[in-house]
Amino acid sequence: MKLKIALAFAALVVAPSVALAGGDAAAGKKVFNKCKACHFVDKEKNKVGPYLKGVIGRKAGSVEGFKYSKAMKAKGEEGLVWTEETIAEYLKAPKKYVPKNKMAFAGLKKDEDIANVIAYIKEMSAK
Repeated sequence: MKLKIALAFAALVVAPSVALAGGDAAAGKKVFNKCKACHFVDKEKNKVGPYLKGVIGRKAGSVEGFKYSKAMKAKGEEGLVWTEETIAEYLKAPKKYVPKNKMAFAGLKKDEDIANVIAYIKEMSAK
C-alpha cells in the first residue's frame, strides 16, 4: 500500500513537468507576441534582436550581421549553445542568465509559457 501511495505521488510530481516539456506551439504563438516586435522567428532577418529561426543548436552571439553585446559574444565564446534548456533558463530572466546583455525584456514568469514559446520557435524553425 505504501508503495502505491509513493508511486501515485511520484506520478503527480513528474506529470506536470512532462506535460510542459513538449509545449503547445499554438499557445506559444500567442506568447511570442511579446517577442515579435524585436525578433523574427520565420525568416533569417534581424530586427532590434537577432532572428530566432534555427536558434536551437546555435552558438550564442553568432548570427551574422547582428551587433551583440560583449556579454553575449563572450557567452558564445565560452561555449553557450542555445538548447531548449538554455533558452528556457534565459527566458526566465535574461539579465540574470547573461548579465549585461542588450535584451530589455524582463522574462517570462510561467514555465508553461516558456515551454509553449519554445515549441512555437521549433515549429517555425522547421518551416
